[in-house]
Amino acid sequence: MITQLRHSFFQVFTIMTLWVTLLATIFFDDLPIQMSYLWNIAGIAVIAAVVFGMMYNLLWNYFTLKPVWNIVISSTFNIAGGMAMVWLFSEDMFQFIAPWFPGMWLLSIVLHIIAFYFYARMDSRKKAEELNNILK
Repeated sequence: MITQLRHSFFQVFTIMTLWVTLLATIFFDDLPIQMSYLWNIAGIAVIAAVVFGMMYNLLWNYFTLKPVWNIVISSTFNIAGGMAMVWLFSEDMFQFIAPWFPGMWLLSIVLHIIAFYFYARMDSRKKAEELNNILK
């Protein structure tokens, strides 16, 4: 489990670092950036790696909480992490989207419920097929 979590962490960290570097190149093309801004990029990548590389994996595959708690926890950390990443990327952008935080959180919960419904349905079909194959 630890090895898989570490692998997921570094995979998401690397992809996110490249993605944010691409975004910074697009949005800050001709603007010089300070070397300390590279720490912001690293911070964004760490937040994404913890949330998407570790927390989701632990929450949905290893913890035994009720689905409603998984949905609330994952939605809350998803939005809080996303807001922190936006703040690290651009404080002006953060100030612009901050008033919509409650709506984003509610939308995240709705989308997590839909995703959980489809995931649970797909998982139950997969397990039913596996059981049917064992019986054959």
